[in-house]
Amino acid sequence: MITDALIERIVGMKNPTCVGLDTSFDYLPDEMRAGVKDFAGAAERIFDFNKTLIDRLYDVVPSVKVQIAYYEMYGVPGLKAFEETLRYAAEKGLIVIADAKRNDIGSTAACYSSAFLGETKVEGNASRAFPADFLTVNAYLGTDGIAPFVDDCKKRDRGIFVLVKTSNPSSGELQNKLLADGTLVYEYMGALVEKWGEGTEGKYGYSAVGAVVGATHPEEAARLRKLLPHTFFLIPGYGAQGGNAQMLKCCFGADGLGGVVNNSRGILCAYRKRGGTYYDAARAAALDMQRDLASVLGL
Repeated sequence: MITDALIERIVGMKNPTCVGLDTSFDYLPDEMRAGVKDFAGAAERIFDFNKTLIDRLYDVVPSVKVQIAYYEMYGVPGLKAFEETLRYAAEKGLIVIADAKRNDIGSTAACYSSAFLGETKVEGNASRAFPADFLTVNAYLGTDGIAPFVDDCKKRDRGIFVLVKTSNPSSGELQNKLLADGTLVYEYMGALVEKWGEGTEGKYGYSAVGAVVGATHPEEAARLRKLLPHTFFLIPGYGAQGGNAQMLKCCFGADGLGGVVNNSRGILCAYRKRGGTYYDAARAAALDMQRDLASVLGL
């Protein structure tokens, strides 16, 4: 079961870290950007950057999250770099999260799910377009827009992370609105996530349907942790967005399990503060994060 596999890597490495490969061309060192004039060149250098980072990190972090927007803006070559990054990370044994926040009506959602979690058939031959272990999804369209993803989770041993309480400052404009029955919108969405995951729980008690819960809103995160005992959290907001280990402790159970913490710019751009090569600085930043989280969570 894929959530069990992620948990076992976390336990084995004592590290609930997800490295966000939200790789803008502008994040690359000057020498890697030199001479590039078009999308094809930018995408090639981005993949080279990612590949080297993966080589330096796969033995100390359990997972990566690859944000598709950072690749789509470089057109078709960027999408090629996105796909190559997913595949290379998987080859290195990392748990791979495609951060694409997909959703639509049922039939279209099924196509999105095929692209990231399932397979697409062409004249009887099935292939995976953008292979990932997990996919982030937006559940605003309700159950019929989520059902195709859950079906692929069950059939193909994949997982999803549903947006519940996001880390951005204005998330409360909608997510903290009070419904007529006294429930907050993010609580109601969390309850749906817990329901959608029923029947997919693994040996650690967490289902294949997880939740995105930001580290920057600890009160709401603590509330969700109590309400969603079977829901595994993807936790953005650590580092550049202001979240720290103490703030996100509430996202985890007493055993230190229950979530994985994303850090993107703090690792990708670590060389700008630390000096040295980008890959050595990234490894050092990842190890510092591991020690920070482990000290708070007791791993």
